[in-house]
Amino acid sequence: MAAPRVIVEPAGRVCWDEPVRIAVRGLAPEQPVALRASLRDEKGALFRAHARYRADARGQLDLQRAPALGGSFAGLEPMGLLWAMQPDRPFWRLVKRDVQTPLQVELEVLDDREPHEPAGPEPEPQESAGPEGGRVLARAVHERHFMAAGVRRVPVREGRVRATLFLPPGPGPFPGIIDLFGVGGGLLEYRASLLAGKGFAVMALAYYNYDDLPKDMKLLHLEYFVEAMNYLLRHPQVKGPGIGLLGTSKGGQICLSMAAFLKGITAAVIINGSVANAGGTLCYKDETLPPLGFNRNRLKIAEDGIANTLDTLNSPLEGPDQKSFIPVERSDTTFLFLVGQDDQSWKSEFYANEASKRLEAHGKEKPQIISYPDTGHNIEPPYFPLSKVAMHQLWKCLVTFGGETRAHAIAQVDAWKQLQIFFRKHLCGTKDLSPAKL
Repeated sequence: MAAPRVIVEPAGRVCWDEPVRIAVRGLAPEQPVALRASLRDEKGALFRAHARYRADARGQLDLQRAPALGGSFAGLEPMGLLWAMQPDRPFWRLVKRDVQTPLQVELEVLDDREPHEPAGPEPEPQESAGPEGGRVLARAVHERHFMAAGVRRVPVREGRVRATLFLPPGPGPFPGIIDLFGVGGGLLEYRASLLAGKGFAVMALAYYNYDDLPKDMKLLHLEYFVEAMNYLLRHPQVKGPGIGLLGTSKGGQICLSMAAFLKGITAAVIINGSVANAGGTLCYKDETLPPLGFNRNRLKIAEDGIANTLDTLNSPLEGPDQKSFIPVERSDTTFLFLVGQDDQSWKSEFYANEASKRLEAHGKEKPQIISYPDTGHNIEPPYFPLSKVAMHQLWKCLVTFGGETRAHAIAQVDAWKQLQIFFRKHLCGTKDLSPAKL
């Protein structure tokens, strides 16, 4: 009998957000095995997931057809070995900083038979730390890339702007998008690089704690973002007349502010953003939005020392905090809000609904709101493991971001599809609203 082997399809260059088919050939009929996936991030932290399976009557195993019988997940989850990965370091988040190199995922097949195991009924799903001691039957390394073939990476230092522009293959022009992340600061490129592979010119924009930019975000000037917009719109491979914005958390809040105060923004996707200015003062010309007030006494600390920040911010509908409400009613932008209903960082669903009410009250287009149950704050591109607890830059402690692993994984796949459909419709005027199959 041929030795067992792992098959990953497609076999060529695969990007992180793309699904693959994982299969094993050459097993004994109905042989119980464990599959283990592992990778090391750029700082050497190990992420792992495993699941138990049983081969079919021909000794074959296809994760698109065979349910996991326990382990890091159970049931029919063809990509579970990726999204269920957990770090060996507590509270460590998987972040890709160098998008020009792939992450190497090692896949292993282990014999899961007990010595002299009799043939019997299917084993019950069970949790465990991982299959230890089982003989490794087959191994494969699967590379997952962050730049599709032909995508170009262009570092940007223009005036004050510190960014990286990703251009799809071909002459263009392409619809332009500015991509903004939250309170971690710095310059994160992985979402922009992946999205450029879908036909968009995407600028990953730093706005603090990077290079010669301010070290904190106590005071942000929208003029900086105007510079970034102008750079993008002047670029010969960017299609006007307007651009798109994509922002998560604080980045989503900045996108709302840009749409309220600036012209030339056609479409904006807000992922768990706030309709009130929080975390620092925002200025544009002679207007100022003060930071939303908060009460540190409302910080809830669990027995394990992990904090919940959900109730710390004041309501932007009451008293002096109304001055922090972003004047979204001035905007002519079309909005899509993507909301995790288990966001424990702040009240994303409430903020999205309040933005919608304000826009409608002023006769503006009702935004699209898509809410995801059991989904937390950090909605990433598909197959990123859930980062449920992490160190928070502002609170300087471990906080919970919410989310249930499987539901959050499903939401990430759908949110990625929905934002592409939205940008294609409003930036390209495309009636074909079906992105590449996820």
